[in-house]
Amino acid sequence: MVIRGVRGAITVKENSSEEIVEKTRILLEKMVQANNIKFHDISAIFFSMTPDLNAAFPAQAARHMGMNLVPLMCFQEIPVPDALSKCIRILLLFNTDKTIEEINHIYLEGAKILRPDLQPR
Repeated sequence: MVIRGVRGAITVKENSSEEIVEKTRILLEKMVQANNIKFHDISAIFFSMTPDLNAAFPAQAARHMGMNLVPLMCFQEIPVPDALSKCIRILLLFNTDKTIEEINHIYLEGAKILRPDLQPR
């Protein structure tokens, strides 16, 4: 087994606690499902949000899902001019036998523009 990373991103419509936690949960669930990840195989999860979001910690979504023993960390993205706004990003590290080519990265809603090369054809 090796540690692999799976990336994901999603946008929100407003800077509210409910929206941040709900959209993070949706993204995290899709990342876990698409890669058949078991909670006990997760090494750590890193969450970041653009500077226009600050109403909640996105890691709350993972705790609500039962990831109480998984190390979680939240960060603020670099404020790059003209970058996608109201965006939550996730890097989930997990133990797996999958090859790097078998990892399914998930980009939803407005964040699809970040990695058009990873969108289903």
